[in-house]
Amino acid sequence: QVQLVESGGGLVQAGDSLRLSCAASGRTFNVYAMGWFRQAPGKEREFAASITVKNSTYYADSVKGRFTISRDNAKNTVYLQIHSLMPEDTAVYYCAARRSPKWSEIAETWDYWGQGTQVTVSS
Repeated sequence: QVQLVESGGGLVQAGDSLRLSCAASGRTFNVYAMGWFRQAPGKEREFAASITVKNSTYYADSVKGRFTISRDNAKNTVYLQIHSLMPEDTAVYYCAARRSPKWSEIAETWDYWGQGTQVTVSS
């Protein structure tokens, strides 16, 4: 069982940067692929970024160049650095873990989820 707790969200202005953190419980963090999804009001949850156990990273086309995912296995933590925030980035951001070394953009294939952290970008 893995428990995930996100932090770092808040109200920011367009153009600002933000770093989200996700702390994971358990001693086997390094065998899980980790990911970030987001869900805007009235929309489905969508894939944003993922990092495999070998630190390969993958991004949705909509966030490439602005989002950077990283992980610190010693701290059981995954990060999402976001630059040049735009109002359309407003969403609840969820951290996810997958019992697989590989990534996936399909939310249903992820095994554990955090409660989410709200990011609101004002124009």
